[in-house]
Amino acid sequence: MDMRERMTRWRLILGQESHDEFEKLGGETLELSADQWMMDQALAAIYNSAANGGFGGQGAGRGPSNPQVTRWLGDVRTLFDKDLVKIVQADAMERCGLKQLIFEPELLENLEPDVNLAATILLLKDQVPKRSKESVREFMKKIVEEINKLLESDIRRAVTAAVNRKRHSPIPSASALDFQTTIRRGIKNYRPELKKIIPEHYYFFDRTSTTAANKYTIILDVDQSGSMGESVIYSSIMSCILASMAAVKTRIVAFDTEVVDLTEKCEDPVDLLFGFQLGGGTDINKSVAYCSQFIENPKKTLFFLVSDLMEGGNRAALTRRLSRLKEDGVTAVCLLAIADGGKPYYDAQMAGKIAAMGIPCFACSPQKLPELLERAFKGQDLSALAGEEIMQ
Repeated sequence: MDMRERMTRWRLILGQESHDEFEKLGGETLELSADQWMMDQALAAIYNSAANGGFGGQGAGRGPSNPQVTRWLGDVRTLFDKDLVKIVQADAMERCGLKQLIFEPELLENLEPDVNLAATILLLKDQVPKRSKESVREFMKKIVEEINKLLESDIRRAVTAAVNRKRHSPIPSASALDFQTTIRRGIKNYRPELKKIIPEHYYFFDRTSTTAANKYTIILDVDQSGSMGESVIYSSIMSCILASMAAVKTRIVAFDTEVVDLTEKCEDPVDLLFGFQLGGGTDINKSVAYCSQFIENPKKTLFFLVSDLMEGGNRAALTRRLSRLKEDGVTAVCLLAIADGGKPYYDAQMAGKIAAMGIPCFACSPQKLPELLERAFKGQDLSALAGEEIMQ
């Protein structure tokens, strides 16, 4: 990168007010291309808003007009790559007071799907006007589809590997034949003249674990306080993927000071998301007590508490209840956050008490969820999977 290109980049970073100074440094006119000028204006609308009136222009006083913002969103998506678009959108919402406009149908069509923005929509969903409800639903559907692409195949693989195909059975069944193991262990008996493998032994999957009485149960107990928006979204989509699998029974429960069972909404991830009511207090103990009734076989139950542990209920009762689950043989995990980055806000004292019981407490990145599930099913150590390791 030559000096002129460096100066141009710094000029775009620092804004129009720095233009003359850069020309003095270079000793010649600093020319920006048409795309660079568009980029400069798009960034100035947010980051120089105090100086130039932002979207509304000098002295507008009544906020941005929808056509102008829509045009700006189109420019941003053209000029920057996808990850940068999400950052710029988020800054626009925060710096320029655009939150009140995210329910405008024309704007939602131009917004890049983003988990943080989806969390904001969930937080404000009761304020969505009737004319925007369908647009909001379509926007949330885009988020769901993106996360599904990220997680679905890996979650299905992880659960199938851990549950359906963990053990072999001596009972022969054509539908349960484990072709991979049979071929791998029989390859030494390959007959060139026949061009075939003649196995000494056939391996069959143990299908008894898929009967109703022997299925694994996965319970997601999700904190719907305002700070848990991103975790709520990932938990919901994971629940819908798991609920569609015959190999496991899945329940999803939401709580603040009250408990809501959302399991019946798992057929549609968008319906499930809108079943959450972000905000309010927290009574984790009450929620864990509710979830306990669904534990039929403790040794085949995975219990995920997704919470920042800011307990407003009975803290002593909560620790006793979680300790009892652990003693009964339930695989319990506390996820302080399911998020792509950033240190989660959580009650360190409560997390320490729970971790001391042998229940791992950590933040987890969405990409690690499939591996987390597989290791939890197999009873393996989970601490290495923390997106940001908090407790061992």
